[in-house]
Amino acid sequence: MNKLPLRIERTFAAPAEQVFDAWTSAEVLRRWWPAGPDWTNPFAEVDLRVGGKLRLVMRDPDGVEYGGGGRYVVIERPTQLVFTWQWDDRSLGAAEQRVEVTFTAHPDGGTTVVLVNHGLTDDVEADHDEGWRLSFDNLDRVLAQARP
Repeated sequence: MNKLPLRIERTFAAPAEQVFDAWTSAEVLRRWWPAGPDWTNPFAEVDLRVGGKLRLVMRDPDGVEYGGGGRYVVIERPTQLVFTWQWDDRSLGAAEQRVEVTFTAHPDGGTTVVLVNHGLTDDVEADHDEGWRLSFDNLDRVLAQARP
């Protein structure tokens, strides 16, 4: 049964361009996408164009891999990014998802990110909520390391 979309909002102490680029660089995605500080991301592929592929594989501390991918639907640097997502393991969500990310710059140089994840079902929403929040924690650390 589908619920309302999952919505997460977080403000980062980094300019919108830098935060947007962290979502679209394979190298940077590998450093923050994994759903935990002790997870890794052995594979990331980004073809940053509308219709281009996005593919990521996360590995948990026990060596279990969680892969998936999709296609970019909207790319408007530095304000909006929309992509589809489908997990390789259908137990993580059988339906194709749509992930919409907006980036709002603040006068102080910070950026508010609003993520809306459509297509989740009741049985996987809590896992996705936790996963996104842990990934955002990682993103905050990665952005902080990039600050002078």
